Amino acid sequence: MQYFHVLCVIYVVCKNTVVKKMKRLLFLSAMWFCVLLAMAQPRKVQHRPYLDDRRLHYGFLLGFHMQDLEISNTGYVDPATGERWYADVDNYNPGFNVGVLAELKLHNHLSLRVTPTLYFGQKRMWMHEQTLGRDTTQVLKSTYISVPINIKFAAPRYNNFRPYFTAGVAPTIDLTTRKHGAYRLNSADCYLEVGMGCDIYLRYFKLIPELKFCFGLADMLNKNRTDLIDGNLMKYTEAGNRARSKLIVLSVYFE
Repeated sequence: MQYFHVLCVIYVVCKNTVVKKMKRLLFLSAMWFCVLLAMAQPRKVQHRPYLDDRRLHYGFLLGFHMQDLEISNTGYVDPATGERWYADVDNYNPGFNVGVLAELKLHNHLSLRVTPTLYFGQKRMWMHEQTLGRDTTQVLKSTYISVPINIKFAAPRYNNFRPYFTAGVAPTIDLTTRKHGAYRLNSADCYLEVGMGCDIYLRYFKLIPELKFCFGLADMLNKNRTDLIDGNLMKYTEAGNRARSKLIVLSVYFE
């Protein structure tokens, strides 16, 4: 019952916030987190009880993610045709990710994590002309190499469960930026990351599901388009003022 009250309070707070896109994600994350806590009520025999005493932990991860690009539009008007263009990423686009984990124990409840990861995915750019109502699209494929560095704050272990929160930064390079398209993104970015997860101690290994939100800090829109062969495409580039990347990542670690 106490977890139900916590969820109600979180939902009321999220309902009144202006960040409407994130309120459902936050509520579902909190619900998932509380369900994990509720699962660990009766006292049980602990699996691998000395695992957390190790100074250094290793593992690997598999997962999927959703890519987004938040674009600030200028409402650019083409002087030749009078067309007014806007651009947006109209949907979250799924991809998958793989990586490795190294975790250094700093304290009983505090550790430093480094998780070099490869992200494979794409973003679908939607460009809309307001005057005549014409639409066009462009798919931006991406292969990210990211090196997240996070601090992990873990609760005390109870039975075979140990929930935690993480926060940190992730320098990232995109290996597949393409020339000659209507939009071109810069290759380098740095993400601010926050996440939550739970260490689940099984008989032979530790399973760690984790949900993470990543917010890009750099302006990714490349407006220096000397590579454009077709000058008519410049109107699409001019329609955007700046663009920032976002990722929602659900991963499973094996340690």
